[in-house]
Amino acid sequence: MEAGPLVSFAFYVCLAIALFLLVEFAYLSIIAPFKRRRSINRRLGAHLARKNVEQALTILKSERGLLDRELPFMRGLQKLIVQSGLRMTVRRFLALTVLLAASIASVLLLFTGLPHWAAIAIAVAAGAFIPVQVLLFYRKRRQQMFLAQLPDALDTLVRSLKSGHPIQTAMLFVGREMPDPIGTEFGMTVDEITYGLGLQTALQNLSGRVGVSELAFLVATTSLQGKTGGNLAEVLDNLSRLIRERFQVRRKARSMSAEGRWSASALVVMPALIAAVIHFQNPGYYGDVWQEPKFRAIITALAVWQVIGFLIMRKMVNFRF
Repeated sequence: MEAGPLVSFAFYVCLAIALFLLVEFAYLSIIAPFKRRRSINRRLGAHLARKNVEQALTILKSERGLLDRELPFMRGLQKLIVQSGLRMTVRRFLALTVLLAASIASVLLLFTGLPHWAAIAIAVAAGAFIPVQVLLFYRKRRQQMFLAQLPDALDTLVRSLKSGHPIQTAMLFVGREMPDPIGTEFGMTVDEITYGLGLQTALQNLSGRVGVSELAFLVATTSLQGKTGGNLAEVLDNLSRLIRERFQVRRKARSMSAEGRWSASALVVMPALIAAVIHFQNPGYYGDVWQEPKFRAIITALAVWQVIGFLIMRKMVNFRF
């Protein structure tokens, strides 16, 4: 009689262990290899696919849209796409933006009672805002990964220079041994130097592709050393220590401002979330007065003040170094 609860308990324990092992199997067989494939140095993969190094460099640049000649007013967008690390051109990005706006407009017109002008205005605003925010997110994440790898890359340069290798060979070691994003970026820089660009021009291109201020130190250091001479290994060693200290200060500031950033996000999201819940529970709560001019004016004013408040709070907790 007493074996029944014990058997049930053992059954649930075994079931929990089986589910845990199933999740672990799915992670190791699907998710982990996918992450590992994405972390492989993209430049080395291109070199394996193309024996000609110049062809591999051309492929890498074309994937990032570096070979496209865009209109002058699209240069800022092209720079953002390049720094985000996404493999797409400006034309493809604009096509996806138009497709997103058209999809949002279709959904709003089919499933909501909004007027045509309001649905189109919301779709255009969302189509212009969401893709740019996605690019900003990917750029920020990529720059953070690059900064986390940069001190180790500088240490590799220092060890190589102390061993007697020239700066180009030292950068080649970084391009071969380190994963993306820094491995591919330094490798592309070495390939550019190999095919005719000067060291300073190639490093400036590297700084433009990544968009972090710390690379300006590396460009200035190598430029000064090339003109005046000196111990480049010692200078790079000090630069590595400086970047690590800046990185620690930045993380400390972000941890201290985390409460303010989350509070700002909550204050922005909660009103819209509460309004959405009320609308789905009682569609007539807002629908009955939506056509009133005073109600639209009030909603517009509230939205404007919400955006202003968010920008002020973001400015208060956004620290730049």
